[in-house]
Amino acid sequence: MFETTQYEVGRRLRGTAILTAGVSVLAVFMISIFPSMEASGIDLDAMIESYPPAMREAFGIETLASIEGFLAVEFYNFVWLLLFGLYFAYSAAGLIADDIERDRMGLLLSFPVARTRLLGEKFASLLVQILVLNAVAALVVYAGVTVIGESIDPVSVGMVHLLSVPYLLVCGGIGLTLSVLVNRAETAKRGAIASVFVLYLVDSITAGLEALDWLQYISPTQYFDPTAILVHGSYDLLNAATLIVMFIGLLSVSQLLFARRDI
Repeated sequence: MFETTQYEVGRRLRGTAILTAGVSVLAVFMISIFPSMEASGIDLDAMIESYPPAMREAFGIETLASIEGFLAVEFYNFVWLLLFGLYFAYSAAGLIADDIERDRMGLLLSFPVARTRLLGEKFASLLVQILVLNAVAALVVYAGVTVIGESIDPVSVGMVHLLSVPYLLVCGGIGLTLSVLVNRAETAKRGAIASVFVLYLVDSITAGLEALDWLQYISPTQYFDPTAILVHGSYDLLNAATLIVMFIGLLSVSQLLFARRDI
């Protein structure tokens, strides 16, 4: 069982290691510059107050004076929400479309395995990558903050990474759906990036606009708030459940479309 997942995980092993090492280095760099900013004498919170309220709300900017607020703004809201959302959508978009475009799907389907299982096992390799990335990054962030003499709640660090998993799964689910709909891999990948980015903008732009605030709820970024978790230690498990339901819906639609697709 899970032979396809094992193969895909092995194929992604080098990329996973490079990605994990890269984000760990970035985390260490961001943490290392916080003491110099803190010692500069600049009133960071006063600077934030000069930003338009809509901008502060859209990008989750509450404070830069604490290590929690600094990491939320400079690291998590950018790297985890945007960059990794785009990355996993892009990666998932190639799972099926790549094999179809390169004429490998016919061979895979000749084996005694259901299409729904094949698709599920391929996507499971991305889940492994998401879990490894989050586990290592959480340890690096907590250790790095401790090394510079600051303190951070380990529970909050753990929760921001744990609750990012459903969010990244939804981003991957968007890419997976496009992967079974589109023949050309590059078209699917570009469409996945565009979709996640537009959803990110929808949540950012409509924040604070009463007439359009309902649009926020179609974006997965609405249900994952690193700032609230790190700065306030608050998290909504209902939001995580909503993301899981969204992912299951996307996965089910992808499996249905793939099962009926003519290869």
